[in-house]
Amino acid sequence: MFQNHQAQNLILSILCLLLLTTSLQARQLRLDIDTLLVGVAGSEPFVYGEGQDVSGISVEIWEELAAKHGWNYYFKSYTTVDAALHSLEEGALDLVIGPISITSSRVENFRFSQPFYNSSLAIVSRSAKMSFWDKIKPFFSVRLLIAVFVFLFILAIVGTMLWLAERKHSKDQFPEDPVDGIGNGMWLAIVTMSTTGYGDKAPITLTGRIIAGSWMIISIIFATSMVAGIASTLTLNSLGTSPISNIEQLANKNVATIANSPSEVFIEEHNGNALGVHSLEEAFSRLKNEEVAAVLYDRPQLLFHLKKVEDEELFMAKAEYYKQGYGFAFPLESPLIYEVNRALLELAEDQETDEIIDKYLKREE
Repeated sequence: MFQNHQAQNLILSILCLLLLTTSLQARQLRLDIDTLLVGVAGSEPFVYGEGQDVSGISVEIWEELAAKHGWNYYFKSYTTVDAALHSLEEGALDLVIGPISITSSRVENFRFSQPFYNSSLAIVSRSAKMSFWDKIKPFFSVRLLIAVFVFLFILAIVGTMLWLAERKHSKDQFPEDPVDGIGNGMWLAIVTMSTTGYGDKAPITLTGRIIAGSWMIISIIFATSMVAGIASTLTLNSLGTSPISNIEQLANKNVATIANSPSEVFIEEHNGNALGVHSLEEAFSRLKNEEVAAVLYDRPQLLFHLKKVEDEELFMAKAEYYKQGYGFAFPLESPLIYEVNRALLELAEDQETDEIIDKYLKREE
């Protein structure tokens, strides 16, 4: 019995070895004389269409490098990248093309080509032109009204001090009547602050001159700050709404992104309010309607959308987050890796890769 059991184990081991050898030989034979089965998965602009009628950045790059080697291939479309990678792991495919992120978890089960595109998360917001009312609206804000009230109150104090110092010695300029006297004092304070110097009112007492002199010094600083603040307000409002330039500006603001994507977590981690939507079209519609402050998602998909809609008021920030490379996936024992990497380098050196990417992503100047 013991010898029979050993014999059975030996036979099973030999069969497994033969199957493995046959599989490797079949895969090598496929590379040499047969057609490669290429899984295709991902979203626009990297993958369009289904079956053999596919296109996009990933597909065109693969077609270029396959043409360099004269490889025959057949496309098989998948709805998700994970589904395509699962078929690749089971040996049903020779490789998978598309916007496949090269991650530490995936390299345990697959080999990857060098990245043909470096992706990241990016932010798109609006820089809208403002109406005449939008430009002057800040001058009717509560803060400005409070500032005007404070200014008038200070003028009233200076005017009252001048009136008290001058009323007994210059009654023609500062009458005994408080309304007329303080009013003239405020007028003198305004003329002094603006450096107009009409000369119709002037203090003649030492106390009045000390008050006027002190007010001259104070008003130089006060007037300069006030004029600079008004000028800045006018300039900023004439330029329109400032676009978002970094993630810190999105704290406590609504931000649209694709639901259940990693970008939702990224927004929440930076104190933003993630609003999950089903498509970028919906996200940009909410941005246009001012329901959100910005749209945050994968940079290439955002670039593709910007080129498609051609809206000059949409602005993409230069800041990039969560950078990841996109590459092609292969089985661990695949003999294709070396030739694919060399072909990708040749395409990059000849700037063919950039030409393909720019065709889909570069906005017209």
